[in-house]
Amino acid sequence: MAKWGKGDPRWIVEERADATNVNNWHWTERDATNWSSDKLKELLLAVRVENEDGSCEVTEVSKVEGEASINNRKGKLIFFYEWNLKMTWTGTAKSGIKYKGNVEIANLSDENDMDDLDIAVSLGKDEPETDLTALMKKEGVKKIRETMGMYMDALRTEFTQGMILPTINDLSKDAGAQAAPKVDKAQPASGNAASKTSAGVKIPTCKFSLKDHFPAPPEEIYRVFVTQELVQGFTHSAAVVDAEKGGKFKLLEGNVTGEFLELVPDQKIGMKWRFKTWPTEHYANITIHFVDQSGETELKVDCKGVPVNEEDRTKDGWKRYYFEGIKQTFGYGARLY
Repeated sequence: MAKWGKGDPRWIVEERADATNVNNWHWTERDATNWSSDKLKELLLAVRVENEDGSCEVTEVSKVEGEASINNRKGKLIFFYEWNLKMTWTGTAKSGIKYKGNVEIANLSDENDMDDLDIAVSLGKDEPETDLTALMKKEGVKKIRETMGMYMDALRTEFTQGMILPTINDLSKDAGAQAAPKVDKAQPASGNAASKTSAGVKIPTCKFSLKDHFPAPPEEIYRVFVTQELVQGFTHSAAVVDAEKGGKFKLLEGNVTGEFLELVPDQKIGMKWRFKTWPTEHYANITIHFVDQSGETELKVDCKGVPVNEEDRTKDGWKRYYFEGIKQTFGYGARLY
């Protein structure tokens, strides 16, 4: 695993000019407790479900006890959080009669899977029996579980902004970095390929497949690839992601661009994909398959049309800046070095 900024210059964003703890390369820690407390209250107070019997909503968050923090070591983010939560729900029957009850979550933690989250719903001590309790126990619990997932997504994206902050150097260094691929192209293989393309001659290409595993369901990993804020999270730079058929994307300061050709939610993404330094208008066809394996995801990436002389660099870039980038940023099996 190369250090941040020590890989192929076409994949990376230039490092900071001041060289002060570049990209938080040294161990740093940020306390997310106060931010998390406010975010949890905000999200929980928006919980509301309804059916033919009436509606239920969270009307008060009376206990937010715990802590959260994010550690960053050598550009890898590691999340720690543990919370005990208690809230009040209010049900309103179609007749207008109101009921109150409680919800408790005792084990919201980075050590527990979302499916293992214990959400206990009860009706108030002196309240008469109501069918709204069943609504809250079924649909309400489902909504609260989704809300806790939203908290974790926000913790990994909103709060982490700036913890790893690659920036562009001064123009002279940037120009020098862009000059490097030109020297590369002067070599016989890549130089001839570029000139042939401009003359309309087909360049030699190859195809290959890559695989990796992520300890999260396909819908969660799929969302990482199609949500602009999450893409910006794992690439640590501005991105444009228009996730619809024919929509464009631009990553890593424009070094990677392309277009979405097919989007099958939680299953498959097809796209045209290219490096900025590839011959003009030459794109590879990339298909990402999200395979469910008992709640985990096997990610298979099929690449076709990659210039032969770019095969190794393309493989390395996908492994480093997609697979490892996603794992490190969102805590899916991040490794310490």
